[in-house]
Amino acid sequence: MERKATAVWNGNGKEGKGHLTTQSKVLNETNYSFTSRFENGEGTNPEELIAAGHAGCFTMKLTFNLQEAGYTADTLETVGILTLADGEVTSSHLTLKAKVEGIGEDEFSKLVKDAEENCPISVLLNTEISVEYTLNK
Repeated sequence: MERKATAVWNGNGKEGKGHLTTQSKVLNETNYSFTSRFENGEGTNPEELIAAGHAGCFTMKLTFNLQEAGYTADTLETVGILTLADGEVTSSHLTLKAKVEGIGEDEFSKLVKDAEENCPISVLLNTEISVEYTLNK
């Protein structure tokens, strides 16, 4: 399975503007800029999208962990906070509010830990990144 997104940028880093489009069109020429990334400007930014992806990935992995253990969550709500400092991601913190009938604290803790360590985005955030590109002039 592959998922695709496209980023388009026009202009220089600080005054330029860009937009993001995802394969599903959930993002469809959604604006991003210097101000949306480093200030409080309108639009999205890569770190916000990674935080959302990590929260969603972790929550879904935990859902499958619970299912495999014989439980169904009434509600799992995860807030993801990605911290960018000095040009690098320094942490991704997840805060979970869960309602799961019949599960013990120890068992739930183990399932949460597994989701934390093994959801694909968690793995990605701790992996080598490679880049392939073509330059047209």
